[in-house]
Amino acid sequence: MAPYWLNDSCNPFTSVNASYNLGNIASYAINVSSTNDIIAGLKFATKNNIRITIKNTGHDYISRSNGEGPFALWTHNLKGISFLNYNSASYTGPAAKVGAGVQFFEAYKTAAENGLRVVGGFCLTVGMAGGYVQGGGHGPLGATYGLSADNTLEFEVVTVDGRHLIATPTENSDLYWALNGGGGGTYAIVLSLTTKAHADGIVAGGSFTINNTGDARYWSAIEAWQKHLLFLDQIPGFTTVWGFTSEAFEMEFATWPGRNSLAMAEALASYMNEVQAMNITFAAYETSDRPSFYDHYAYYTGSLPYGSYTTNDIIGGRLIPRSTVQNNATGLISLFRDIISTTGIPATSLRINGIAANVTHSRVGNDVSSNAVLPAWRDSLYWLNVDVGIEETASTETIHQIQAQVNKFQNQFKMLTPGGGAYMNEATFDNPTWKEDYYGINYNRLLKVKLSYDPNFVLYAHTSVGSDLVTVASDGRVCRDV
Repeated sequence: MAPYWLNDSCNPFTSVNASYNLGNIASYAINVSSTNDIIAGLKFATKNNIRITIKNTGHDYISRSNGEGPFALWTHNLKGISFLNYNSASYTGPAAKVGAGVQFFEAYKTAAENGLRVVGGFCLTVGMAGGYVQGGGHGPLGATYGLSADNTLEFEVVTVDGRHLIATPTENSDLYWALNGGGGGTYAIVLSLTTKAHADGIVAGGSFTINNTGDARYWSAIEAWQKHLLFLDQIPGFTTVWGFTSEAFEMEFATWPGRNSLAMAEALASYMNEVQAMNITFAAYETSDRPSFYDHYAYYTGSLPYGSYTTNDIIGGRLIPRSTVQNNATGLISLFRDIISTTGIPATSLRINGIAANVTHSRVGNDVSSNAVLPAWRDSLYWLNVDVGIEETASTETIHQIQAQVNKFQNQFKMLTPGGGAYMNEATFDNPTWKEDYYGINYNRLLKVKLSYDPNFVLYAHTSVGSDLVTVASDGRVCRDV
């Protein structure tokens, strides 16, 4: 659970002698192992007028999987993984069927053992079939295969009225469309996801670090990187993960399937030369190639099977359009400097991160109506987030103070990037323009799907489609506005 939403619930990092309450942790839960468990849970909760939440792994910055006093459908232990030869009007080829509880460290490893790779995220403990894909889902293979929602073939779901359905582009197609990028936890309960699998093979990688020596050259190097991203954006399959603090700028790793370390070095060469011409020495630089995607990812992130990412932070961000970098890179750098130099917030770290991957429709091989992903993704050069780390034992007051500051950061980026939008899974929960920023022109169509499958709002989640049509009472009860 994201720190803001702990709400004084039992914190494992504080004293065992402290006093606690449940806060936003569910009062009751069903450990779902079958369709019948979900149907029984829905009947019980609706009969007794109890709020329902859907929880897989709980990686959710905006608390769509939590709430005060709810009855939770816990799908975390639906761990089945199988591979099949899929055949439909829109796709013929290898596919993976994963239960709602399958996490990326499980999916990546099992796919590699079968000579395949699947599209997933960076944080390996996130669930593959939950809010991740239902929010769009970015990852290290994005520039090669698109977002996770660009790869789905079918969802197995239970609707709030107890129907067990399969949603595909041709069967229950409205629900299929909405589940692909239209937000998690609000249309139906997902039992499993079937998604494209891709043949594995060599993957090129690279990384570098530039230390801040205290002069303007550091920011010149970051500005040069912004412009070099426009070049890399034109290379099919090239994805980068990078970020900076007041101390150092680093490309954590680049991913380029089907290429070797020499090709990676050539792609980065012009940037390396430009930085060296500024009399800047790279503190670290290397390129590599690995025989599989799993080996590549393990090499750059380490600590497998769980990976190196944590969620003890508060995050907000913005999709940065190509046009912003083309026309106003200087304005971006100015804002970067202002944010990184922010003082007076009780944080353990302050970092700006970027994930650059060209996921335009023509590049990933789908059309504009194929899913409900925010259209701004297709015009963005990269996804940017501001990540503020906090102490495990931070007080509620401290957490609220940091959240307010992150909201301010997110708004500053919005002012600089009109029409840019945001990735709903890594944004702030109290953004007043969440409909525009997280759903864009798809919102009204998504609302029709919501009202078709859940007209009584049995399912509710923060900033989900239709969430403004209900009120959450002080005790956590969800009441439909009239």
